[in-house]
Amino acid sequence: MRPLPVTDPGIADDRSPDHFLWWIAKQQWPTLAGGMFYGIIWMSAQAVMPAILGRAIDRGVADRDMSQLVWWSGVMLAIGLAQAISGIMRHRFAVTNWLTAAYRVVQLVGRKAVHLGGTLPRRVSTGEVVAIGINDMSNVGQVMDVSARFSGAVVSFLLVSVILLQTSVTLGLLVLIGVPLLVVAIGPLLSPLQRRTAHQRHLMGELANTANDIVGGLRVLRGIGGEQTFSERYRRESQQTRRAGVAVARLQSILDALQVLLPGVFVVIVVWLGARYAVTGRITAGELVAFYGYSAFLMIPLRTATEFANKIIRARVSAARICRVMALEPDYHEPATPAASPEIGADLVDARSGVRVRPGALTALVADQPEVAAALADRLGMCAAEADDAVRLGDVPLTALSPEEVRRRIVVSDTGAVLFSGRLGDRLDVHGRDRLPASVDGEDAGRSNLNHALETASAGDIFDALPDGLDTVVAERGRTFSGGQRQRLVLARALTADPEILILVEPTSAVDAHTEARIAARLRDHRRGRTTVVVTSSPLMLDAVDEVIWLEDGKVSAVGEHGDLLARVPAYRATVTRESVEMPEQVAR
Repeated sequence: MRPLPVTDPGIADDRSPDHFLWWIAKQQWPTLAGGMFYGIIWMSAQAVMPAILGRAIDRGVADRDMSQLVWWSGVMLAIGLAQAISGIMRHRFAVTNWLTAAYRVVQLVGRKAVHLGGTLPRRVSTGEVVAIGINDMSNVGQVMDVSARFSGAVVSFLLVSVILLQTSVTLGLLVLIGVPLLVVAIGPLLSPLQRRTAHQRHLMGELANTANDIVGGLRVLRGIGGEQTFSERYRRESQQTRRAGVAVARLQSILDALQVLLPGVFVVIVVWLGARYAVTGRITAGELVAFYGYSAFLMIPLRTATEFANKIIRARVSAARICRVMALEPDYHEPATPAASPEIGADLVDARSGVRVRPGALTALVADQPEVAAALADRLGMCAAEADDAVRLGDVPLTALSPEEVRRRIVVSDTGAVLFSGRLGDRLDVHGRDRLPASVDGEDAGRSNLNHALETASAGDIFDALPDGLDTVVAERGRTFSGGQRQRLVLARALTADPEILILVEPTSAVDAHTEARIAARLRDHRRGRTTVVVTSSPLMLDAVDEVIWLEDGKVSAVGEHGDLLARVPAYRATVTRESVEMPEQVAR
Protein backbone atom coordinates (compact mmCIF):
# COMPACT_ATOMS: atom_id res chain seq x y z
CA MET A 1 0.00 0.00 0.00
CA ARG A 2 1.42 3.38 -1.00
CA PRO A 3 0.69 6.17 1.54
CA LEU A 4 -0.66 9.41 0.06
CA PRO A 5 0.01 12.25 0.26
CA VAL A 6 3.77 11.81 0.17
CA THR A 7 5.80 12.87 3.19
CA ASP A 8 7.83 15.46 1.30
CA PRO A 9 6.69 16.65 -2.16
CA GLY A 10 10.17 18.07 -2.92
CA ILE A 11 11.27 21.34 -4.51
CA ALA A 12 9.61 21.73 -7.91
CA ASP A 13 11.42 22.82 -11.06
CA ASP A 14 9.10 25.62 -12.19
CA ARG A 15 11.29 27.15 -14.93
CA SER A 16 8.81 26.06 -17.59
CA PRO A 17 5.85 23.68 -18.02
CA ASP A 18 8.08 21.06 -19.64
CA HIS A 19 10.63 21.29 -16.83
CA PHE A 20 7.84 20.93 -14.28
CA LEU A 21 6.31 17.86 -15.92
CA TRP A 22 9.73 16.25 -16.29
CA TRP A 23 10.45 16.97 -12.62
CA ILE A 24 7.13 15.37 -11.60
CA ALA A 25 8.03 12.31 -13.67
CA LYS A 26 11.45 12.01 -12.05
CA GLN A 27 9.95 12.17 -8.56
CA GLN A 28 7.94 9.02 -9.23
CA TRP A 29 10.22 7.24 -11.67
CA PRO A 30 10.01 3.81 -9.93
CA THR A 31 6.23 3.60 -10.40
CA LEU A 32 6.45 5.16 -13.86
CA ALA A 33 9.06 2.56 -14.82
CA GLY A 34 6.85 -0.18 -13.38
CA GLY A 35 3.86 1.07 -15.34
CA MET A 36 5.89 1.26 -18.54
CA PHE A 37 7.30 -2.23 -17.97
CA TYR A 38 3.89 -3.82 -17.56
CA GLY A 39 2.46 -1.60 -20.30
CA ILE A 40 5.05 -2.91 -22.74
CA ILE A 41 4.36 -6.53 -21.77
CA TRP A 42 0.60 -5.97 -21.96
CA MET A 43 0.61 -4.41 -25.41
CA SER A 44 3.39 -6.65 -26.77
CA ALA A 45 1.34 -9.68 -25.79
CA GLN A 46 -1.51 -8.31 -27.87
CA ALA A 47 0.89 -7.59 -30.72
CA VAL A 48 2.21 -11.15 -31.03
CA MET A 49 -1.18 -12.83 -30.60
CA PRO A 50 -2.13 -12.57 -34.32
CA ALA A 51 1.22 -14.14 -35.28
CA ILE A 52 0.64 -17.05 -32.89
CA LEU A 53 -2.87 -17.50 -34.27
CA GLY A 54 -1.49 -17.56 -37.82
CA ARG A 55 1.05 -20.22 -36.85
CA ALA A 56 -1.65 -22.35 -35.25
CA ILE A 57 -3.72 -22.18 -38.44
CA ASP A 58 -0.81 -22.94 -40.79
CA ARG A 59 0.91 -25.66 -38.79
CA GLY A 60 -2.02 -27.12 -36.90
CA VAL A 61 -5.16 -26.69 -39.00
CA ALA A 62 -3.78 -26.49 -42.55
CA ASP A 63 -1.20 -29.27 -42.00
CA ARG A 64 -3.67 -31.33 -39.89
CA ASP A 65 -1.04 -31.71 -37.15
CA MET A 66 -2.78 -32.09 -33.80
CA SER A 67 0.41 -31.81 -31.76
CA GLN A 68 1.28 -28.47 -33.40
CA LEU A 69 -2.27 -27.25 -32.87
CA VAL A 70 -2.11 -28.17 -29.17
CA TRP A 71 1.34 -26.58 -28.83
CA TRP A 72 0.40 -23.27 -30.40
CA SER A 73 -2.90 -23.25 -28.51
CA GLY A 74 -0.89 -23.61 -25.30
CA VAL A 75 1.37 -20.77 -26.38
CA MET A 76 -1.70 -18.62 -27.01
CA LEU A 77 -3.04 -19.49 -23.55
CA ALA A 78 0.28 -18.57 -21.89
CA ILE A 79 0.47 -15.27 -23.75
CA GLY A 80 -3.18 -14.56 -22.88
CA LEU A 81 -2.47 -15.14 -19.18
CA ALA A 82 0.61 -12.90 -19.40
CA GLN A 83 -1.50 -10.23 -21.08
CA ALA A 84 -4.19 -10.46 -18.38
CA ILE A 85 -1.75 -10.29 -15.47
CA SER A 86 0.32 -7.49 -17.01
CA GLY A 87 -2.90 -5.61 -17.81
CA ILE A 88 -3.96 -5.73 -14.15
CA MET A 89 -0.52 -4.60 -12.99
CA ARG A 90 -0.36 -1.86 -15.63
CA HIS A 91 -3.69 -0.51 -14.45
CA ARG A 92 -2.59 -0.53 -10.81
CA PHE A 93 0.57 1.36 -11.66
CA ALA A 94 -1.41 3.78 -13.85
CA VAL A 95 -3.77 4.65 -10.98
CA THR A 96 -0.81 5.00 -8.62
CA ASN A 97 0.97 7.31 -11.04
CA TRP A 98 -2.17 9.42 -11.48
CA LEU A 99 -2.83 9.76 -7.76
CA THR A 100 0.81 10.38 -6.84
CA ALA A 101 1.19 13.17 -9.40
CA ALA A 102 -2.15 14.75 -8.46
CA TYR A 103 -1.43 14.66 -4.73
CA ARG A 104 2.06 16.04 -5.29
CA VAL A 105 0.64 19.01 -7.22
CA VAL A 106 -1.87 19.70 -4.43
CA GLN A 107 0.87 19.46 -1.80
CA LEU A 108 3.19 21.74 -3.75
CA VAL A 109 0.53 24.39 -4.29
CA GLY A 110 -0.72 24.07 -0.71
CA ARG A 111 2.78 24.46 0.71
CA LYS A 112 3.39 27.43 -1.58
CA ALA A 113 0.15 29.04 -0.44
CA VAL A 114 1.23 28.70 3.20
CA HIS A 115 4.68 30.09 2.35
CA LEU A 116 3.20 33.07 0.50
CA GLY A 117 0.65 33.85 3.20
CA GLY A 118 -0.99 37.19 2.58
CA THR A 119 0.96 37.59 -0.68
CA LEU A 120 -1.11 34.90 -2.43
CA PRO A 121 -4.51 36.66 -2.59
CA ARG A 122 -2.78 39.83 -3.77
CA ARG A 123 -1.07 38.04 -6.67
CA VAL A 124 -3.46 35.22 -7.64
CA SER A 125 -7.23 35.09 -7.62
CA THR A 126 -8.99 32.55 -5.44
CA GLY A 127 -10.62 31.04 -8.53
CA GLU A 128 -7.22 30.38 -10.05
CA VAL A 129 -6.09 28.41 -7.02
CA VAL A 130 -9.39 26.51 -6.93
CA ALA A 131 -9.05 25.62 -10.63
CA ILE A 132 -5.58 24.20 -9.96
CA GLY A 133 -7.01 21.95 -7.27
CA ILE A 134 -9.94 20.85 -9.43
CA ASN A 135 -8.66 20.57 -13.01
CA ASP A 136 -4.91 21.10 -13.30
CA MET A 137 -3.87 18.40 -10.88
CA SER A 138 -6.05 15.95 -12.83
CA ASN A 139 -4.43 16.90 -16.13
CA VAL A 140 -0.93 16.41 -14.73
CA GLY A 141 -1.96 13.07 -13.25
CA GLN A 142 -3.50 11.88 -16.53
CA VAL A 143 -0.30 12.41 -18.50
CA MET A 144 1.52 10.22 -15.97
CA ASP A 145 -1.25 7.66 -16.34
CA VAL A 146 -1.13 7.47 -20.14
CA SER A 147 2.69 7.26 -20.25
CA ALA A 148 2.64 3.52 -19.49
CA ARG A 149 0.28 2.78 -22.38
CA PHE A 150 2.20 5.10 -24.69
CA SER A 151 5.49 3.29 -24.04
CA GLY A 152 3.71 -0.01 -24.71
CA ALA A 153 2.25 1.43 -27.92
CA VAL A 154 5.70 2.43 -29.20
CA VAL A 155 7.26 -0.96 -28.43
CA SER A 156 4.32 -2.95 -29.82
CA PHE A 157 4.35 -0.85 -33.00
CA LEU A 158 8.03 -1.69 -33.53
CA LEU A 159 7.34 -5.36 -32.74
CA VAL A 160 4.53 -5.54 -35.31
CA SER A 161 6.76 -3.85 -37.89
CA VAL A 162 9.50 -6.44 -37.36
CA ILE A 163 7.03 -9.31 -37.67
CA LEU A 164 5.57 -7.87 -40.86
CA LEU A 165 9.05 -7.24 -42.32
CA GLN A 166 9.85 -10.92 -41.83
CA THR A 167 6.61 -11.86 -43.58
CA SER A 168 6.61 -9.20 -46.29
CA VAL A 169 9.10 -6.36 -46.73
CA THR A 170 6.48 -4.28 -48.52
CA LEU A 171 3.89 -4.61 -45.76
CA GLY A 172 6.52 -4.13 -43.07
CA LEU A 173 7.79 -0.89 -44.62
CA LEU A 174 4.21 0.27 -45.13
CA VAL A 175 3.52 -0.05 -41.41
CA LEU A 176 6.93 1.26 -40.32
CA ILE A 177 6.57 4.43 -42.42
CA GLY A 178 2.80 4.85 -42.59
CA VAL A 179 2.03 4.89 -38.85
CA PRO A 180 4.39 7.80 -38.00
CA LEU A 181 2.98 9.70 -40.99
CA LEU A 182 -0.53 9.26 -39.62
CA VAL A 183 0.56 10.69 -36.26
CA VAL A 184 2.22 13.62 -38.03
CA ALA A 185 -0.97 14.21 -40.04
CA ILE A 186 -2.87 15.29 -36.92
CA GLY A 187 -0.04 17.57 -35.80
CA PRO A 188 -1.55 20.79 -37.27
CA LEU A 189 -4.54 20.37 -34.96
CA LEU A 190 -2.47 20.24 -31.77
CA SER A 191 -1.28 23.85 -31.69
CA PRO A 192 -4.75 25.48 -32.04
CA LEU A 193 -6.09 22.91 -29.58
CA GLN A 194 -3.51 24.04 -27.04
CA ARG A 195 -4.42 27.71 -27.55
CA ARG A 196 -8.15 27.05 -27.16
CA THR A 197 -7.54 24.86 -24.12
CA ALA A 198 -5.43 27.60 -22.50
CA HIS A 199 -8.16 30.16 -23.16
CA GLN A 200 -10.83 27.88 -21.72
CA ARG A 201 -8.63 27.23 -18.67
CA HIS A 202 -8.27 30.98 -18.11
CA LEU A 203 -12.03 31.51 -18.29
CA MET A 204 -12.65 28.62 -15.90
CA GLY A 205 -10.36 30.27 -13.35
CA GLU A 206 -12.17 33.58 -13.73
CA LEU A 207 -15.55 31.86 -13.40
CA ALA A 208 -14.47 30.03 -10.26
CA ASN A 209 -13.25 33.33 -8.83
CA THR A 210 -16.61 34.99 -9.56
CA ALA A 211 -18.47 32.09 -7.93
CA ASN A 212 -16.26 32.36 -4.85
CA ASP A 213 -16.93 36.10 -4.60
CA ILE A 214 -20.68 35.58 -4.92
CA VAL A 215 -20.81 32.83 -2.29
CA GLY A 216 -18.54 34.77 0.05
CA GLY A 217 -20.73 37.88 -0.14
CA LEU A 218 -24.11 36.18 -0.47
CA ARG A 219 -25.46 37.63 2.76
CA VAL A 220 -24.42 41.13 1.75
CA LEU A 221 -25.86 40.70 -1.75
CA ARG A 222 -29.19 39.66 -0.30
CA GLY A 223 -29.15 42.61 2.04
CA ILE A 224 -28.68 45.17 -0.73
CA GLY A 225 -30.71 43.38 -3.39
CA GLY A 226 -27.72 42.70 -5.61
CA GLU A 227 -28.38 39.01 -6.22
CA GLN A 228 -29.87 39.59 -9.67
CA THR A 229 -26.94 41.74 -10.83
CA PHE A 230 -24.34 39.18 -9.82
CA SER A 231 -26.50 36.34 -11.11
CA GLU A 232 -26.51 37.96 -14.53
CA ARG A 233 -22.77 38.51 -14.33
CA TYR A 234 -22.16 34.87 -13.44
CA ARG A 235 -24.52 33.73 -16.20
CA ARG A 236 -22.66 35.90 -18.74
CA GLU A 237 -19.24 34.61 -17.70
CA SER A 238 -20.46 31.01 -17.59
CA GLN A 239 -21.74 31.35 -21.16
CA GLN A 240 -18.34 32.67 -22.25
CA THR A 241 -16.73 29.66 -20.60
CA ARG A 242 -19.26 27.36 -22.25
CA ARG A 243 -18.52 28.82 -25.69
CA ALA A 244 -14.80 28.37 -25.07
CA GLY A 245 -15.47 24.77 -24.04
CA VAL A 246 -17.52 24.19 -27.19
CA ALA A 247 -14.64 25.59 -29.28
CA VAL A 248 -12.28 23.14 -27.59
CA ALA A 249 -14.77 20.30 -28.00
CA ARG A 250 -15.28 21.12 -31.69
CA LEU A 251 -11.57 20.78 -32.39
CA GLN A 252 -11.34 17.82 -30.04
CA SER A 253 -14.13 16.05 -31.92
CA ILE A 254 -12.25 16.52 -35.20
CA LEU A 255 -9.13 15.09 -33.55
CA ASP A 256 -11.09 12.14 -32.18
CA ALA A 257 -12.67 11.52 -35.58
CA LEU A 258 -9.27 11.55 -37.26
CA GLN A 259 -8.04 9.09 -34.63
CA VAL A 260 -10.60 6.65 -36.02
CA LEU A 261 -10.65 7.65 -39.69
CA LEU A 262 -6.93 7.75 -40.46
CA PRO A 263 -6.06 4.44 -38.77
CA GLY A 264 -9.16 2.91 -40.35
CA VAL A 265 -8.07 3.94 -43.84
CA PHE A 266 -4.58 2.71 -43.12
CA VAL A 267 -5.91 -0.64 -41.87
CA VAL A 268 -8.02 -1.06 -45.00
CA ILE A 269 -4.91 -0.53 -47.15
CA VAL A 270 -2.89 -3.08 -45.13
CA VAL A 271 -5.70 -5.67 -45.29
CA TRP A 272 -6.23 -5.09 -49.00
CA LEU A 273 -2.55 -5.66 -49.75
CA GLY A 274 -2.49 -8.72 -47.48
CA ALA A 275 -5.48 -10.21 -49.27
CA ARG A 276 -3.85 -9.67 -52.68
CA TYR A 277 -0.67 -11.36 -51.45
CA ALA A 278 -2.71 -14.31 -50.16
CA VAL A 279 -4.50 -14.68 -53.50
CA THR A 280 -1.18 -14.73 -55.38
CA GLY A 281 0.29 -17.22 -52.88
CA ARG A 282 2.94 -14.88 -51.52
CA ILE A 283 1.56 -15.41 -47.99
CA THR A 284 -0.27 -18.33 -46.39
CA ALA A 285 -3.84 -18.46 -45.07
CA GLY A 286 -2.55 -18.28 -41.51
CA GLU A 287 -0.48 -15.20 -42.34
CA LEU A 288 -3.56 -13.61 -43.92
CA VAL A 289 -5.49 -14.19 -40.67
CA ALA A 290 -2.56 -12.66 -38.82
CA PHE A 291 -2.73 -9.59 -41.09
CA TYR A 292 -6.37 -9.14 -40.20
CA GLY A 293 -5.41 -9.34 -36.52
CA TYR A 294 -2.65 -6.77 -36.99
CA SER A 295 -5.00 -4.48 -38.84
CA ALA A 296 -7.33 -4.44 -35.82
CA PHE A 297 -4.49 -4.19 -33.31
CA LEU A 298 -2.81 -1.21 -35.02
CA MET A 299 -5.81 0.90 -34.05
CA ILE A 300 -4.72 0.66 -30.41
CA PRO A 301 -1.17 2.11 -30.62
CA LEU A 302 -2.32 4.76 -33.08
CA ARG A 303 -5.10 5.99 -30.81
CA THR A 304 -2.84 5.74 -27.77
CA ALA A 305 -0.24 7.94 -29.47
CA THR A 306 -2.81 10.62 -30.31
CA GLU A 307 -4.31 10.37 -26.81
CA PHE A 308 -0.84 10.89 -25.36
CA ALA A 309 -0.34 13.99 -27.52
CA ASN A 310 -3.75 15.31 -26.47
CA LYS A 311 -3.09 14.84 -22.77
CA ILE A 312 0.39 16.32 -23.06
CA ILE A 313 -1.22 19.48 -24.43
CA ARG A 314 -3.65 19.70 -21.52
CA ALA A 315 -0.91 18.93 -19.02
CA ARG A 316 1.37 21.65 -20.45
CA VAL A 317 -1.43 24.22 -20.18
CA SER A 318 -2.07 23.18 -16.57
CA ALA A 319 1.63 23.06 -15.75
CA ALA A 320 2.01 26.62 -17.03
CA ARG A 321 -0.65 27.75 -14.56
CA ILE A 322 0.95 25.83 -11.74
CA CYS A 323 4.39 27.25 -12.55
CA ARG A 324 3.03 30.79 -12.33
CA VAL A 325 1.92 30.14 -8.77
CA MET A 326 5.08 28.25 -7.85
CA ALA A 327 7.26 31.09 -9.16
CA LEU A 328 5.67 33.67 -6.83
CA GLU A 329 7.79 34.98 -4.00
CA PRO A 330 6.50 36.35 -0.67
CA ASP A 331 6.58 40.06 -0.07
CA TYR A 332 8.96 39.56 2.84
CA HIS A 333 12.14 37.47 2.74
CA GLU A 334 14.34 36.10 5.45
CA PRO A 335 17.16 38.61 6.10
CA ALA A 336 20.65 37.36 5.29
CA THR A 337 21.63 38.18 8.86
CA PRO A 338 18.56 38.69 11.09
CA ALA A 339 18.92 41.44 13.69
CA ALA A 340 18.97 40.70 17.40
CA SER A 341 15.49 40.31 18.85
CA PRO A 342 14.14 43.46 20.51
CA GLU A 343 13.37 43.14 24.20
CA ILE A 344 9.87 42.25 25.31
CA GLY A 345 7.77 45.36 25.84
CA ALA A 346 9.39 47.55 23.17
CA ASP A 347 7.45 50.34 21.46
CA LEU A 348 5.90 49.63 18.06
CA VAL A 349 6.61 52.67 15.88
CA ASP A 350 5.61 53.69 12.35
CA ALA A 351 7.84 56.58 11.23
CA ARG A 352 5.72 57.33 8.14
CA SER A 353 2.55 58.14 10.07
CA GLY A 354 4.11 59.08 13.39
CA VAL A 355 2.23 56.36 15.27
CA ARG A 356 3.87 55.12 18.45
CA VAL A 357 2.11 52.30 20.27
CA ARG A 358 2.96 52.21 23.95
CA PRO A 359 3.80 48.76 25.33
CA GLY A 360 1.20 47.17 27.56
CA ALA A 361 -1.53 49.62 26.54
CA LEU A 362 -4.84 49.15 24.74
CA THR A 363 -4.56 51.62 21.86
CA ALA A 364 -7.14 52.57 19.24
CA LEU A 365 -6.36 53.86 15.75
CA VAL A 366 -8.99 56.12 14.18
CA ALA A 367 -8.53 57.73 10.75
CA ASP A 368 -10.53 60.15 8.66
CA GLN A 369 -10.32 57.48 5.95
CA PRO A 370 -10.97 53.91 7.22
CA GLU A 371 -8.80 52.32 4.54
CA VAL A 372 -5.82 54.34 5.79
CA ALA A 373 -6.14 52.87 9.28
CA ALA A 374 -6.54 49.34 7.87
CA ALA A 375 -3.43 49.80 5.72
CA LEU A 376 -1.52 51.05 8.76
CA ALA A 377 -2.53 47.92 10.68
CA ASP A 378 -1.09 45.79 7.87
CA ARG A 379 2.16 47.78 7.97
CA LEU A 380 2.44 47.45 11.74
CA GLY A 381 2.08 43.67 11.43
CA MET A 382 4.35 43.40 8.35
CA CYS A 383 1.38 42.21 6.27
CA ALA A 384 1.42 44.98 3.67
CA ALA A 385 2.04 44.32 -0.01
CA GLU A 386 5.55 45.84 0.13
CA ALA A 387 8.29 45.77 2.72
CA ASP A 388 8.43 48.95 4.83
CA ASP A 389 11.53 49.81 6.83
CA ALA A 390 9.63 52.63 8.55
CA VAL A 391 7.99 50.24 11.04
CA ARG A 392 10.19 49.40 14.02
CA LEU A 393 9.88 47.28 17.12
CA GLY A 394 12.02 49.19 19.56
CA ASP A 395 14.98 50.35 17.51
CA VAL A 396 14.88 47.41 15.06
CA PRO A 397 13.01 47.60 11.71
CA LEU A 398 10.58 44.71 11.30
CA THR A 399 12.16 43.91 7.93
CA ALA A 400 15.47 43.22 9.72
CA LEU A 401 13.84 40.49 11.80
CA SER A 402 12.99 36.98 10.74
CA PRO A 403 9.38 36.85 9.39
CA GLU A 404 8.82 33.88 11.68
CA GLU A 405 9.72 35.98 14.73
CA VAL A 406 7.49 38.85 13.58
CA ARG A 407 4.55 36.46 13.07
CA ARG A 408 5.15 34.99 16.52
CA ARG A 409 5.31 38.35 18.32
CA ILE A 410 2.78 40.34 16.28
CA VAL A 411 -0.60 38.97 15.21
CA VAL A 412 -2.96 40.88 12.89
CA SER A 413 -6.61 39.81 12.78
CA ASP A 414 -8.37 41.81 10.09
CA THR A 415 -11.86 41.86 8.63
CA GLY A 416 -10.90 39.25 6.03
CA ALA A 417 -10.03 36.60 8.63
CA VAL A 418 -12.08 33.40 8.21
CA LEU A 419 -12.49 30.02 9.85
CA PHE A 420 -11.14 27.02 7.99
CA SER A 421 -13.18 23.84 7.77
CA GLY A 422 -12.55 21.18 10.40
CA ARG A 423 -13.01 20.63 14.12
CA LEU A 424 -13.96 23.91 15.81
CA GLY A 425 -11.62 23.41 18.77
CA ASP A 426 -8.66 22.97 16.44
CA ARG A 427 -9.65 26.08 14.49
CA LEU A 428 -9.83 28.24 17.61
CA ASP A 429 -6.65 26.93 19.24
CA VAL A 430 -4.02 26.23 16.61
CA HIS A 431 -1.77 24.67 19.25
CA GLY A 432 -4.35 21.96 19.95
CA ARG A 433 -4.25 22.60 23.69
CA ASP A 434 -7.99 22.03 24.06
CA ARG A 435 -7.30 18.34 23.35
CA LEU A 436 -5.00 17.99 26.38
CA PRO A 437 -6.03 15.65 29.23
CA ALA A 438 -8.18 17.03 32.00
CA SER A 439 -5.15 18.01 34.05
CA VAL A 440 -1.64 18.93 32.94
CA ASP A 441 0.83 19.87 35.71
CA GLY A 442 -2.04 20.38 38.14
CA GLU A 443 -4.15 22.66 35.91
CA ASP A 444 -5.55 22.66 32.40
CA ALA A 445 -3.91 25.91 31.30
CA GLY A 446 -4.65 25.33 27.61
CA ARG A 447 -8.38 24.86 28.05
CA SER A 448 -8.54 27.70 30.57
CA ASN A 449 -6.90 30.02 28.05
CA LEU A 450 -9.39 29.04 25.34
CA ASN A 451 -12.39 29.36 27.65
CA HIS A 452 -11.17 32.77 28.78
CA ALA A 453 -10.83 33.89 25.15
CA LEU A 454 -14.34 32.65 24.32
CA GLU A 455 -15.74 34.53 27.32
CA THR A 456 -13.95 37.74 26.30
CA ALA A 457 -15.31 37.42 22.76
CA SER A 458 -18.82 36.93 24.20
CA ALA A 459 -19.14 33.66 22.28
CA GLY A 460 -20.88 31.62 24.99
CA ASP A 461 -24.26 31.70 23.24
CA ILE A 462 -22.67 30.20 20.12
CA PHE A 463 -21.57 27.11 22.03
CA ASP A 464 -24.89 26.81 23.82
CA ALA A 465 -26.42 26.19 20.37
CA LEU A 466 -23.81 23.58 19.37
CA PRO A 467 -24.57 20.06 20.66
CA ASP A 468 -20.98 18.92 20.05
CA GLY A 469 -19.29 22.04 21.42
CA LEU A 470 -15.64 22.26 20.41
CA ASP A 471 -16.01 18.98 18.48
CA THR A 472 -18.43 20.63 16.05
CA VAL A 473 -17.22 20.43 12.45
CA VAL A 474 -16.88 23.88 10.88
CA ALA A 475 -18.02 24.25 7.28
CA GLU A 476 -15.77 25.91 4.72
CA ARG A 477 -15.01 29.52 5.73
CA GLY A 478 -17.36 29.05 8.68
CA ARG A 479 -20.44 29.56 6.52
CA THR A 480 -22.74 27.79 8.99
CA PHE A 481 -22.24 30.70 11.40
CA SER A 482 -23.71 34.17 11.00
CA GLY A 483 -21.44 37.13 10.32
CA GLY A 484 -21.48 38.21 13.97
CA GLN A 485 -20.80 34.68 15.20
CA ARG A 486 -17.86 34.27 12.84
CA GLN A 487 -16.44 37.61 13.96
CA ARG A 488 -16.60 36.64 17.62
CA LEU A 489 -15.02 33.23 16.95
CA VAL A 490 -12.23 34.86 14.94
CA LEU A 491 -11.63 37.26 17.83
CA ALA A 492 -11.49 34.33 20.27
CA ARG A 493 -8.92 32.62 18.03
CA ALA A 494 -6.73 35.74 18.00
CA LEU A 495 -6.97 36.05 21.78
CA THR A 496 -6.12 32.37 22.25
CA ALA A 497 -2.88 32.89 20.30
CA ASP A 498 -1.95 35.36 23.08
CA PRO A 499 0.81 37.21 21.17
CA GLU A 500 2.99 39.94 22.59
CA ILE A 501 1.30 42.46 20.26
CA LEU A 502 -2.24 41.93 18.97
CA ILE A 503 -3.67 44.13 16.21
CA LEU A 504 -7.43 43.90 15.69
CA VAL A 505 -9.15 45.52 12.70
CA GLU A 506 -12.83 46.32 13.31
CA PRO A 507 -13.28 43.32 15.65
CA THR A 508 -16.88 44.22 16.58
CA SER A 509 -18.30 45.68 13.36
CA ALA A 510 -20.83 42.82 12.90
CA VAL A 511 -22.17 42.50 16.47
CA ASP A 512 -24.94 44.36 18.23
CA ALA A 513 -24.30 47.22 20.67
CA HIS A 514 -24.83 45.16 23.87
CA THR A 515 -22.41 42.45 22.71
CA GLU A 516 -19.90 45.08 21.61
CA ALA A 517 -20.03 46.75 25.03
CA ARG A 518 -19.32 43.43 26.76
CA ILE A 519 -16.41 42.67 24.43
CA ALA A 520 -14.93 46.14 24.88
CA ALA A 521 -15.07 45.89 28.68
CA ARG A 522 -13.59 42.37 28.76
CA LEU A 523 -10.88 43.03 26.21
CA ARG A 524 -9.06 45.49 28.47
CA ASP A 525 -8.85 42.94 31.30
CA HIS A 526 -7.98 40.05 29.00
CA ARG A 527 -5.03 41.87 27.43
CA ARG A 528 -3.89 43.72 30.55
CA GLY A 529 -0.12 44.16 30.53
CA ARG A 530 0.20 43.27 26.84
CA THR A 531 0.15 45.53 23.79
CA THR A 532 -3.13 45.66 21.89
CA VAL A 533 -4.06 47.85 18.93
CA VAL A 534 -7.68 48.18 17.80
CA VAL A 535 -8.59 49.80 14.48
CA THR A 536 -12.13 51.03 15.04
CA SER A 537 -14.40 54.08 15.00
CA SER A 538 -16.97 52.60 17.39
CA PRO A 539 -17.61 54.86 20.42
CA LEU A 540 -18.28 51.83 22.63
CA MET A 541 -14.87 50.37 21.88
CA LEU A 542 -13.08 53.73 21.94
CA ASP A 543 -14.46 54.51 25.38
CA ALA A 544 -12.76 51.37 26.76
CA VAL A 545 -9.22 51.92 25.41
CA ASP A 546 -6.29 53.55 27.18
CA GLU A 547 -5.29 55.82 24.31
CA VAL A 548 -6.71 56.91 20.98
CA ILE A 549 -4.50 57.96 18.06
CA TRP A 550 -6.30 60.15 15.53
CA LEU A 551 -4.92 60.25 11.97
CA GLU A 552 -5.67 62.76 9.25
CA ASP A 553 -4.29 62.30 5.75
CA GLY A 554 -2.30 59.33 7.01
CA LYS A 555 -0.47 61.31 9.75
CA VAL A 556 -0.97 61.47 13.51
CA SER A 557 -3.03 64.57 14.22
CA ALA A 558 -3.96 64.07 17.87
CA VAL A 559 -3.43 61.61 20.72
CA GLY A 560 -5.48 61.32 23.89
CA GLU A 561 -8.44 59.68 25.56
CA HIS A 562 -11.73 59.27 23.73
CA GLY A 563 -13.60 61.88 25.71
CA ASP A 564 -10.78 64.39 25.42
CA LEU A 565 -10.62 64.05 21.63
CA LEU A 566 -14.39 64.35 21.34
CA ALA A 567 -14.22 67.69 23.11
CA ARG A 568 -11.31 69.26 21.27
CA VAL A 569 -11.07 67.65 17.78
CA PRO A 570 -14.17 68.34 15.63
CA ALA A 571 -13.05 66.05 12.79
CA TYR A 572 -12.59 63.18 15.24
CA ARG A 573 -16.01 63.79 16.76
CA ALA A 574 -17.58 63.84 13.30
CA THR A 575 -15.96 60.52 12.40
CA VAL A 576 -16.95 58.57 15.49
CA THR A 577 -20.41 60.10 15.92
CA ARG A 578 -21.24 60.33 12.17
CA GLU A 579 -21.89 64.04 12.46
CA SER A 580 -21.15 66.63 9.79
CA VAL A 581 -18.40 69.12 10.50
CA GLU A 582 -19.38 72.76 10.05
CA MET A 583 -16.78 74.92 8.34
CA PRO A 584 -15.75 78.18 10.09
CA GLU A 585 -17.46 80.36 7.45
CA GLN A 586 -20.70 78.40 7.94
CA VAL A 587 -20.56 79.09 11.68
CA ALA A 588 -19.95 82.83 11.02
CA ARG A 589 -23.08 83.05 8.87
